[in-house]
Amino acid sequence: MKKIILFSSFLFFISCQNFGQLKVIADLPNYLKEVSGNEYLYNSEEIWMLNDGGNQPKLFAFSKNGKLKKEVYIKTKNNDWEDITSDKEGNIYIGDFGNNNNKRKNLRILKIDKNYLSQKNAEVEEIEFEYENQKKFPPKKKDRFFDAEAFFYYKNHFYVFTKSRVKKEYGKTFLYKFPATKGKHTAKLIGEFDNGKKTNSWITGADISDDGKKIVLLSQKNVLIFTNFKGDNFLSGKVQEIELEHRSQKEGVCFKDNSTLYITDEYAHGKGGNLYELKI
Repeated sequence: MKKIILFSSFLFFISCQNFGQLKVIADLPNYLKEVSGNEYLYNSEEIWMLNDGGNQPKLFAFSKNGKLKKEVYIKTKNNDWEDITSDKEGNIYIGDFGNNNNKRKNLRILKIDKNYLSQKNAEVEEIEFEYENQKKFPPKKKDRFFDAEAFFYYKNHFYVFTKSRVKKEYGKTFLYKFPATKGKHTAKLIGEFDNGKKTNSWITGADISDDGKKIVLLSQKNVLIFTNFKGDNFLSGKVQEIELEHRSQKEGVCFKDNSTLYITDEYAHGKGGNLYELKI
């Protein structure tokens, strides 16, 4: 009876909230309060999620209706995990590049071989990188554009979208590219975009569609969809903006299919902590 009452209370709570265009798929468990990224593996139909820095180095796999299927302990430190992506073979990559103070010199991508995703523990392969135009650690406050919370894998390269820490330029993001191979790489600057001045315009997530024709960027205030871009300068294309009616600390986005997104938000200030769908 207690479980029925609790479930009914949850349904009532959800029904009283306005999520705008977002469809709530699941209320995420407490151990994912600081969920910072999500990735949909098409062939397995699993949604993989991770937590921000300061949490255990684990990956969590959920079904499309938000039920936990498995968790995998990653044998490394969670310095500041911010996003997750995958390749066509089903390998997963973790973006350990959160850099709030712009002074990190150990930025890295963690590769998790697909064979580990069915096990309890996983080894990692590290891919290190540095931004080609960062010379000081940290730089002056007016030049602190080297935090990041968003990236994806595409054609054997990583594409990282930075998060600005510069006052009144919070929505500015720079696009960097480097090879998805073991070693230490210099991330090359290939594009930029300005999403606004306030902190709610920070870029916190990114993904590319399976057909490679759309990319999506996430912020607390909107979803940006880029199409008709030139080569891999994804920010050079046509931009469609979907202003989000529901505001929360959204940090994860991925394509379910070419016209549907999964979005996750952290639980903060009494709201969020959900998995959503958004039709685009």
